[in-house]
Amino acid sequence: MASSMRGLTVFIADIRNCRVRELEEKRINKEMANIRSKFKDGNLNGYQKKKYVCKLLYMYILGWDIDFGHMEAVNLISSNKYSEKQIGYLGVTLLMHENSDLTRLVINSIRKDLDELNEIYNCLALHAIANIGGREMAESLSSDVHRLLISPNSKSFVKKKAALTLLRLYRKHPEVIPATDWAERIIMLMDQSDLGVTLCAMSLIMALAQDNLDAYLGCYAKAVNRLSKIIVDKEYPQDYVYYKVPIPWLQVKLLRLLQYYPPSDDREIQKKLHVILQTIINNSQEAQKNVQHNNAQNAVLFEAINLAIHLDTESQIVNQAAVLLGRFIISKETNVRYLGLETMAHLAACVDSLEPIKKHQDTILLSLRDKDISVRRRGLDLLYSMCDVTNAKVIVAELLRYLNIADYALREEMVLKIAILTEKFATEYQWYVDIMLQLISTAGDHVGEEVWYRVVQIVTNNEELQEYAARTVFSHLKSPSCHENLVKVGGYILGEFGHLIANIPEASPQEQFRAIHSKFGLCTLQTRALLLTTYFKFVNLFPEIKGEILQVFYQYRHVLDSELQQRAAEYVAITTMPIDDLLQSVCEEMPPFPERESALLSRLHQQHSDTEDKRTWIIGGKDANKERDVARLTLTSRNNSMDNKVKSETNGNDDIDLVGLEGLKINNGDQLSTTPPGSVTPGSEKFIDRLLFTAEGVLYEDTRILIGIKSEYHGNIGRLALYFVNRTQTNITSLTTAIENISDLIITTPQPPPSIISQANQTQQLFHIECKNVFTGMPNVRISFISGTLHTIVLKLPVVLSKFNDPIQLNGSEFFARWKQIGAGPREKQVVFRSNVPINLSGVRTIILGFKFEILEEVDPNPTNIVGASVLHTSGGGMFGCLMRLEPNIEAQMYRLTVRTTNEVVTNEICTLLEPRLANESI
Repeated sequence: MASSMRGLTVFIADIRNCRVRELEEKRINKEMANIRSKFKDGNLNGYQKKKYVCKLLYMYILGWDIDFGHMEAVNLISSNKYSEKQIGYLGVTLLMHENSDLTRLVINSIRKDLDELNEIYNCLALHAIANIGGREMAESLSSDVHRLLISPNSKSFVKKKAALTLLRLYRKHPEVIPATDWAERIIMLMDQSDLGVTLCAMSLIMALAQDNLDAYLGCYAKAVNRLSKIIVDKEYPQDYVYYKVPIPWLQVKLLRLLQYYPPSDDREIQKKLHVILQTIINNSQEAQKNVQHNNAQNAVLFEAINLAIHLDTESQIVNQAAVLLGRFIISKETNVRYLGLETMAHLAACVDSLEPIKKHQDTILLSLRDKDISVRRRGLDLLYSMCDVTNAKVIVAELLRYLNIADYALREEMVLKIAILTEKFATEYQWYVDIMLQLISTAGDHVGEEVWYRVVQIVTNNEELQEYAARTVFSHLKSPSCHENLVKVGGYILGEFGHLIANIPEASPQEQFRAIHSKFGLCTLQTRALLLTTYFKFVNLFPEIKGEILQVFYQYRHVLDSELQQRAAEYVAITTMPIDDLLQSVCEEMPPFPERESALLSRLHQQHSDTEDKRTWIIGGKDANKERDVARLTLTSRNNSMDNKVKSETNGNDDIDLVGLEGLKINNGDQLSTTPPGSVTPGSEKFIDRLLFTAEGVLYEDTRILIGIKSEYHGNIGRLALYFVNRTQTNITSLTTAIENISDLIITTPQPPPSIISQANQTQQLFHIECKNVFTGMPNVRISFISGTLHTIVLKLPVVLSKFNDPIQLNGSEFFARWKQIGAGPREKQVVFRSNVPINLSGVRTIILGFKFEILEEVDPNPTNIVGASVLHTSGGGMFGCLMRLEPNIEAQMYRLTVRTTNEVVTNEICTLLEPRLANESI
């Protein structure tokens, strides 16, 4: 840059040659005056504007205020020359902030560069959006950034920048980004062959999925499949191997993403995850001498252990991990000790038994004295999480000893944790009072108001604790040095319960008053106000010291502080009344505080508030994590409600609606083809009826894809294959399927379908099916793929209750015996209906056989009637006998169908399946 602009080179050299600030300031002022005059005169060509803007940027980087030249930088953005456009964008990103009035002037120029086919211009525009990131820019340009991200015509490096730009906008203005609407298309980016794009997309998906769990549920299976390819199948380009570890950054993100969701019920996914985690554990057994290799391997290992803990704390993998963690926390490497302690804290927060962790208690206590403060902090977190009734006294005592020498940055957090542990695991009231008063005395200014409030609340609510608390706090007040927070606690407790120890010679009313008043002059005004109230209560409790207390009240009636003055004046007025009724009424003993969540826990959770990458667990024992999932689901619901609110407001404004449609455009002019959740793709219903009583056929077809099906069933188990045929002249990419399961029907897939179908080719996907119990209806399968744009097809899978029937042969006497045994009532259903097509007895028999009924010959005296029998198999509910009789009337084109089964739901479902097919099918 400098070599092509001689004036800039000379200017930089002059600045560098200035030995003192005065000379530099003089040269800067001279150059600013020259540039200002040039801009004022106008008639500058692009090269000159570029040169002068570069000089201004150099001055800005040196720390000088620049209050002109912004418009020249804006104008350079519109230049057709890359060098000028680059300097223009650099000037805009450095000189403008997100609330600048000039920002709106560059939006149209940025949008024009986003629409260009020049990838370099696209990247410059994306840099500017990410660096400025204002709300107005997010509202105007987020759809254009999303279009670049999902466009099949965008280069990989453009997609990477677009993903990170969208992430930046979402973190700053989440309410502007329609995260749920874009979910399905963004999830497809996980199938990208370019792992760099996948990595950037994962950063975006992790941020979006945390706040929209349901919308991004589809990323779970994709994450497992991608991990399996990288770790088990070893499918990755060599360019992404970092010290023999394949793309560790992507592995860590995928493992973290899986922790946002509850464990999957899909057995195939469970098996894959087990293999993945076991492979990672096995790969880490041998320690490597290379530091970078160790760092990458450990990053993946610790995230895998966290996922294993999240999935099942009782698994064999977690047991292996517990042994590894015991070795890691005594490692010489600071990073390894840090991660070992943090992961062990996660284990302690979720596991049922803390015994394996308690074996390392001495080592963990030593970590409080580690030379690295981050390790000390993780050690504190682990001790807090692993504490229970059996080791609470040891851990609390050690924390109190360490509190005296702890870093100031740790002390407030330590105080909160000691207070919570003491309250939670106290088995003796005396121990609780002793520890809390010692804590308040030791920690001093690091004790927040919540701590001593909580002590007062517990003492007030526990009558058996009050006398001991009053006696103990009085002994603390008699010491020469006493922290103000302890004075507050003493003032409150003695004011309420001082009469309980008044009979003790060394704790007489006079001694109590003198012990408190000796600290009065050293306290803040707020504490003095509290102590005046204590003295007021003393007047009611101990009339014998009323004279001494009134002297204090008289003295403070004339102080400058209005709060103290008002209190003293009011207390004098009440205590000098001839009758004590008002005094006794005002000074009645405080009632117990209502039971509510400890404010200490709320304060601690604020200290551990989530950053952009939210924790999947909270520091503390298993009880503290029980409500974690509920809280996260509540957060998700709240975010979804907010999204819906934004959508409804948008729908109420026609102009905004038209602008919002821009995000649906692709470079080739096509629009996204999607189907709303829960609905079925129009036109797919015509294929489904025949497949209910046949084993194979076409499930769906259009100009892009043909989907065929083939199935077989044995008892309560079935197997189904979907065939996907590419009818286009280009490759179909990002093919994914998702089953919308129904109750009591389990459908799993051993392998996902290949994500790419080459032109004029086909692929298949196999599903395993199990009937657990009686069910109704049919499951949906959601199929998504990219062919120019995203297409989503939702189809009914022809998996119905009758598929799990087995035909049985019965003679006439056996049939009628079972028919009578089942009986009428709710287990029988009879329907009479008209046939919409001419009755064909041969076709009718084919339908009955297709629904897996054995046709019993010579059972019914009327040869045109059809009698059938079958047994329905379920793995959880057992077997159900099914009998049917069909009486066709060919002259009237009518049917009478009678069904009897051993289950009322089965009876209704079989009638529901048979009636429309008999009425409409022509075979």
